[in-house]
Amino acid sequence: MPRTVLIVDDERDSNDILASLVQARGFEPVQLFSGSEVAASVRAQTPDVVLLDLMLPDIDGFSVCEQLKRDRETNLIPVIMVTALNDQAHRLNGVRVGANGYLAKPFTFDQLFTVIDQAIAWRDEHSNKGTKGEITFDIRGEVAFLQQTNDLLADLYAHTPLTERQVKDLKQAVLEMGGNAIEWGHRKDPEKPVRITYRIDPTSVTLIIRDQGPGFNPRNIPHAASEEDPIGHLDVRNEQGIREGGFGIMLAKGLVDEHRYNLAGNEVTLIKRFDPL
Repeated sequence: MPRTVLIVDDERDSNDILASLVQARGFEPVQLFSGSEVAASVRAQTPDVVLLDLMLPDIDGFSVCEQLKRDRETNLIPVIMVTALNDQAHRLNGVRVGANGYLAKPFTFDQLFTVIDQAIAWRDEHSNKGTKGEITFDIRGEVAFLQQTNDLLADLYAHTPLTERQVKDLKQAVLEMGGNAIEWGHRKDPEKPVRITYRIDPTSVTLIIRDQGPGFNPRNIPHAASEEDPIGHLDVRNEQGIREGGFGIMLAKGLVDEHRYNLAGNEVTLIKRFDPL
């Protein structure tokens, strides 16, 4: 069976030219002229690669790409942006929504098939070997940046065997522990970066969250809730003039399979396990 290429471009001439080019290379073209049709077509056709114009009449290409990449059923289908918008801001936005390639018009025959071959090779590698390795993020110590990074991590989880429930648990645990790093480790100093390390192996996802603060004794946290006495910390907080709360660590422990601090108390490791691929 020939590999299929889904071409999404509202300009018929451009769409037809791309269709002719990929057909000459032995691919089977599937042509669409609006962004709203893409999600359903991808599920029905399961193309090997999507050539996606950015300037569509109904939904812009960035939104279409993001929709595909956030869906577990379609996020391994490579998406190549094909556009005349070639400035750095548009390229960065393409990276942000998970595009696998960016082809600026006008382009040559060789450039088109180089980026297609690279995108298909990316998919084959992920399909055959799974995702493995480690990524480290250094983020500004603000909740908004933590939330953005957490969304990006969720995109990475979609490439793992984690269930939707496990993904939600892990996102909540990262938000709780990252929030603690910002509020307690850095005392809300935005200039101090929080480091988040994402690691995947055949049996688990590991997240390590480290702040630049002095740390604390993880075995002695009187202002935090514990399973033995979930509300006893409220009196401690009242005496010390600390706002209500203190449930984050206990909550995070219940959301992951393993939760541990380093000796200094400024680094927490969260592990979520799954069955091997």
